[in-house]
Amino acid sequence: MNSSHPASSATVVPFVRRPVPHRRRFAWLRSLFYALGGLVLLVAIVLAGALLWLRGAARAALPQIDGEIHLGSALSAPVVVQRDGHGVPHIEAASQNDLFVAQGYVTAQDRLWQMDIYRRNAAGNLAEILGPQLVEHDKAQRVLGFLRVAQRIYANASPDDRARLDAYARGVNLFIAQHQDSLPPEFRLLHYAPQPWTGVDSLLVGTMMIDELDSHWVTKLAREKIAAKLSTLPNGAQLEAALYPTGSWRDHPPTGEVVDMTKPQPVNTNEDDTTASLNVHRLLATLGLPDCDGCAPGSNNWVIAGAHTASGKPLLANDMHLSITVPNIWYMADLKAPGYHAAGVTLPGLPMVIAGHNEHVAWGFTALYADVQDLYIEKLDGRGNYQALDGTWKPLEADREVIHVRGAPDVTVNVQSTDHGPLLNPILHNEQQAIALKWTLYDPTQNSLPIYAMNTAANWDEFSAALKQWCWPTQNLVYADDTGHIAYHAIGSVPIRPAGLQGVPIAGAQHEWQGYIPFDSLPNSVDPPSGFLATANSRVTTDKSPYPLTLEWADPYRIERIYKLLEGRDRLKPADMLATQTDIYSEVDQEMAYRFAYAIDHSAPNNKRLEQAANLMRSWDGRLTTDSAAASVVTQARDALWPLLLEPKLGKLAGDYRWAEKTFAEEQIVMNASPEWLPPGYKNWDDLLTEAVRRGLKKGNAPHDLTKWAYGSWHVIDIEHPLSQFLPMVGHIAGTGALPLSGDGTTVKQVGRAFGPSQRFTMDWSGVDGSTENISLGESGNPYSPYFRDQWKDYYNGTTFALPFTQAAVAANTRHTLRLEP
Repeated sequence: MNSSHPASSATVVPFVRRPVPHRRRFAWLRSLFYALGGLVLLVAIVLAGALLWLRGAARAALPQIDGEIHLGSALSAPVVVQRDGHGVPHIEAASQNDLFVAQGYVTAQDRLWQMDIYRRNAAGNLAEILGPQLVEHDKAQRVLGFLRVAQRIYANASPDDRARLDAYARGVNLFIAQHQDSLPPEFRLLHYAPQPWTGVDSLLVGTMMIDELDSHWVTKLAREKIAAKLSTLPNGAQLEAALYPTGSWRDHPPTGEVVDMTKPQPVNTNEDDTTASLNVHRLLATLGLPDCDGCAPGSNNWVIAGAHTASGKPLLANDMHLSITVPNIWYMADLKAPGYHAAGVTLPGLPMVIAGHNEHVAWGFTALYADVQDLYIEKLDGRGNYQALDGTWKPLEADREVIHVRGAPDVTVNVQSTDHGPLLNPILHNEQQAIALKWTLYDPTQNSLPIYAMNTAANWDEFSAALKQWCWPTQNLVYADDTGHIAYHAIGSVPIRPAGLQGVPIAGAQHEWQGYIPFDSLPNSVDPPSGFLATANSRVTTDKSPYPLTLEWADPYRIERIYKLLEGRDRLKPADMLATQTDIYSEVDQEMAYRFAYAIDHSAPNNKRLEQAANLMRSWDGRLTTDSAAASVVTQARDALWPLLLEPKLGKLAGDYRWAEKTFAEEQIVMNASPEWLPPGYKNWDDLLTEAVRRGLKKGNAPHDLTKWAYGSWHVIDIEHPLSQFLPMVGHIAGTGALPLSGDGTTVKQVGRAFGPSQRFTMDWSGVDGSTENISLGESGNPYSPYFRDQWKDYYNGTTFALPFTQAAVAANTRHTLRLEP
């Protein structure tokens, strides 16, 4: 049977992608968004929790400033601590021993973590708490041997001085013992506790200050390399002399004598290859020393006899220029016990008053810049020996230092020393020569820092007798007393070098030291006819001085301006002192502005942008205000000029050039228009200076309309907490943030981003309670204390306030009273 079925044919239905609903298509994006949102929320919660924890920890660490605290057998009688409206402690004790115990305790209340970080900084123990990035710094401190120095000074101190150091340490340790559960928040953030304080620790803190004020050896190393490079060029000696002036025609030594410019100082270079870059910026950062134009540690001080004041009594002013930190390097205090009453600024970790006044005398400091360090090129035999001065071979002294590093293995440093001092090679990269550092700080016969005798002196005879014992750092000191006398004296142990000062490392035995300059042969003046004495780190010697002190003085512009503002004036008042301290006029900046404008007029007359720059500079009054556009143009042009001058001659060494009179060197090079300094490719100096302005505008990101280029838009002060680079959260809470900053490195108000006056003091002997003192931030190191930043407004705005001293004034200004009981 023939059965028939319909033909079976498969119908192929093409696959058609169905549209995905809109909601499903973006589901993964929503999931990602929710995940990211959750992550952000989680981070926000963690940060909020961290901030709440930090605030709680900080509030728990706030000190008790009212009521009673018992210190047991450390005290023989009660001590009263009255805090004024700025939290400054006025401590009165029945004995000096009790006074220094109380000073240690009270300072620890406000600054314990700062004290601990200071001793760790000097001893080379920062990596133990902050990790591997501090190893190089710690290595440098171990090589420089500050702990060994502090131990030596303590061992050689008089019994009375050791007793004061030990009393202070007892007070600190009592505070630590009583507050193990409420230590400053930094300890809790870093998960460590402070070790007991010792007298050696106090001296360690002192060596930190000595290092900052007396260290110039890095400049000597850099100069050796630069001098060697310049010696290969025509007129190399003249080029070097221009870069390294010693003093200037602008100087005003506190002797009343007029001085001429010092003749160029010859420098002996070595035959070894010294042209490799030293990387001075990195080395200074490792050493923890400031590095910016115009921010070499310095200060201003002056004293005016009663014949020139409105009251008929002397006025003394002092503002010490240092790195500005959180908290401030100084801690204000008023200390009183039988036979002792002094007030002013103290150094946290060190007993007594560093700068200030007592009931009869007042004093203030600036850095002298005396040369107390020499570098020696040593001959080694490769078998652990060096060649001594007598030609014999002696074994190197060797110390094995172990640096504990948080989160990493320990690091061992072998410190080797000759008779001159430690070999610096472990901290000098690419240095082929064996370089030893000789420093007065290492001299075992130098162990005196007569702060107590200064604090208790009643007249110039007693005060100057104390100054004779001062070893380091070298300082300019001005003095005024309640009987009307004024004085100035350079202080500190300065070596006698019969063969002359050397600005580079020394090879050979002809430059050994021969004792120290006698105290009476250091620059000094008592009750001068002018009735005015001032210093600002510039040259204090004259051609008649029996001994040279240094090759490197600071720029002369601050001292020149101080003299112009104050010398010859009568009826001066404390307000005139503050106005001078905060003065922001720069003669050299104005002079350079006029020269830049002239150059543009003759080199680029048809360039509208440069013409606008020239017009701003030629009409400028020389004041570096935060709203000044001309200040932006000239300072950026000056900064851009240096590479144009140095790089054609020094190449990679250009970045290593440092000199405290660098600005004066620039001024003289430009104003003399020396042909040997004109780089290839420029027809004349007008073309070169115009190019400097052009580059300054570009580098500074100047706006199209230069009138809107406010100086304070980029020239700022930004004070940071030491932990801000490790824990940004701390920086946001404790730092000031970037704020417009007037002045520069050449103004009396000498400033940089984190550098400037660390305090401002004016002593008025017509009314001791009207004398003023303020620091940059406040007394407390705790961001949640009312005294953490209460002085900032006065500091930033250039105002100040009185520091009470007499019993009646202290009582009238007391806001809190704490009794420390046995």
